[in-house]
Amino acid sequence: MSSRRQEALDYHAQGRPGKIQVSPTKPFKNQRDLSLAYTPGVAEPCREIAERPEEVYSYTAKGNLVAVVTNGTAVLGLGNIGPLAGKPVMEGKGILFKAFADIDVFDLEVGSERPDDVIRFCQLLEPTVGGINLEDIRSPDCFYIEETLRATLSIPVFHDDQHGTAIISGAALLNALELLKKEIGQIKVVFAGAGAAAIATAEHYVRLGVQRDHIVMCDHKGVVHGERADLDQYKSRFAQRTKARTLGEALQDADVFVGLSVGGIVSGEMLKAMAERPIVFALANPTPEIMPDEARAARPDALIATGRSDFPNQVNNVLGFPFIFRGALDVRAKQINEEMEMAATRALASLAREEVPESVMRAYGLERLRFGPDYLIPKPFDPRVLLWVAPAVAWAAIGSGVAGRVIDVEEYRAQLDARLGRAREVMRGLSTRAQQQAQRIAFPEGEDARILRAARVLADDGIGEPILLGDPDLIRRQADDAGVTLEDIALANPRASVHQETFAQALWELRRRRGITLREARARVLDPMHHALMMLRAGQADAVVAGVDMYYPDAMRPALEVIGAEPGRRHVSGIYMLVFPQQTYFFADCTVNIEPDAETLAEIASATASFVWRLGIEPRVAMLSFSNFGSVKHPGVDKVRRAVALLHEREPALQVDGEMQADTAVVERILTKTYPFAKLRSAANVLIFPDLDAANIAYKLLNRIGGAEAIGPILVGMAQPVHILQRGAEVSDIVNMAVIAAVDAQEHGRRPPA
Repeated sequence: MSSRRQEALDYHAQGRPGKIQVSPTKPFKNQRDLSLAYTPGVAEPCREIAERPEEVYSYTAKGNLVAVVTNGTAVLGLGNIGPLAGKPVMEGKGILFKAFADIDVFDLEVGSERPDDVIRFCQLLEPTVGGINLEDIRSPDCFYIEETLRATLSIPVFHDDQHGTAIISGAALLNALELLKKEIGQIKVVFAGAGAAAIATAEHYVRLGVQRDHIVMCDHKGVVHGERADLDQYKSRFAQRTKARTLGEALQDADVFVGLSVGGIVSGEMLKAMAERPIVFALANPTPEIMPDEARAARPDALIATGRSDFPNQVNNVLGFPFIFRGALDVRAKQINEEMEMAATRALASLAREEVPESVMRAYGLERLRFGPDYLIPKPFDPRVLLWVAPAVAWAAIGSGVAGRVIDVEEYRAQLDARLGRAREVMRGLSTRAQQQAQRIAFPEGEDARILRAARVLADDGIGEPILLGDPDLIRRQADDAGVTLEDIALANPRASVHQETFAQALWELRRRRGITLREARARVLDPMHHALMMLRAGQADAVVAGVDMYYPDAMRPALEVIGAEPGRRHVSGIYMLVFPQQTYFFADCTVNIEPDAETLAEIASATASFVWRLGIEPRVAMLSFSNFGSVKHPGVDKVRRAVALLHEREPALQVDGEMQADTAVVERILTKTYPFAKLRSAANVLIFPDLDAANIAYKLLNRIGGAEAIGPILVGMAQPVHILQRGAEVSDIVNMAVIAAVDAQEHGRRPPA
């Protein structure tokens, strides 16, 4: 047995067998939960649904549940292996639905090859699920089954083997034609394969604008032509009057080849007969009809796509079905129609022309990815696909009259964004605030490609006005290499600034009693970091974000020297936002003060609470320890207790208390019932740790193994908004920090009411 085969078997068998499970979405921990989940409480939603059937979407999972149905008659490339052997594929489909679009799945394998049995089975499912994904059903049975179900059911039905490839390859075709400057109405298309995928893809191409009589289809007997007597009603739609009888003959002067058959049936010689600048979609898996290197050797001018992930332009159905169903379910569509499929194709084609986020390039081990011959369609792991395709499909359903409800597209896009992670939802809210009053954000490391990409996002989204510091010529070269345009992005060269001497004099005045000479000041303001900080002091920038290629202490030192702590504070501190599915916490101090004393702890808590308040969140501050309100006598506990006393005296309106253990702080039942005298009216959302060890360890553990998304470190207590990135931060981290810096700049100086 090969190691690869054993690895695959182990993947499916180890631990809990299979790949999916059912998980509850409501609390189920005690007798009260039981009485609500089942009898007697469950009777109430039953009554509501019986009276108003549409309420099933409010009280049950139907609206987010898809049945993946097969009878196992055409499983992948394995053929008719039956429903039992097809079950691993259906479970895999369930994972894809969940991972890419947060849709729950029941995989249902039907023990019959009779199409009418499959139809009746699906018809009986209608009360249970919000949609049906037909999978791995042989042709022509699949056409009859889908057509009948679409005509008889009031929920979306979609046979992915037919329409998935059609939608995705259609997007690739549109973009390939745009690159080659060919008109879709003039091209000749040849298909190898005449099964479900080929026929559906050909029909989809016709709707896109390909002339039906310009399509030649070949099956295992050769060209599908009008003189053949063995054609079913579906192949007959593409029976042409032609002298060509073989695939090789059909390819003469063809503009497009679409392979949906078996591997190795096309040679380089056959491609040489195609028209200039041909399009070759060799989509058979795992072995294409012709391997890309052989195709490129024969036709260097060809644009090539395959179904494989190890070559450019992968036509992968996962770019379609999860997002099509997401849009259809969310507007309660009665069907998935041609308008919705067309909207998905055009959305994918448009997305491929947008700049690609670094996170996507990193996922595929690429340094550069932009619209062109090797990037015709988005990558499957591009999270933007959900945000582009689902709204397009939903709106097409509304426009074509098959939707059960109307949505606001912008609100819907925000809801989809939240499905990608609670942190995205939190940051989206902050981004909306930042967009209300754009702030000038200076980036001292303006020559770094990550900063360039982040600046482009900030400018495009109206989140801020980036100022990139560095050598302008180098910045422009780096931008060209990264595929980033610099429109609406300001460049500042410290070495050519008219403010050099003014900044040097100001820095000398500020630091001359700290050992700096005027000559040293003049040298320092040529450094982008010092220059950016002086711009901030002079009002030429509203915030500074730095540290992507610096060690944290090296970035902190000039910030403290030039900007310093805000009036009334002696210390600054670093906090992290820890975002969980149902709650967001703020941890401090995670990065700056190693062993804070009581006074410093009080400052950390005060500065963190002020920052959280400026974000629009009411801070509830817990001062953490291994003791609960005097339960243990220890110097470390005494330090926390003194900090609490200082805070109660100085900020009586602040909800803060301690010392308390972590579970006391975050479990409301423990806090309010065991310690009803505590000043916190509910569970804490700001956690102040007794030292850097505890805070740093806690946030990293929760981030890595606790499922929390960490945003930070956020520098608080500064006199002006300066935020230091972790060295090696990624583009998304930089954008998040810039959003926080922008909101900080908007609100800086405001303090919570006393």
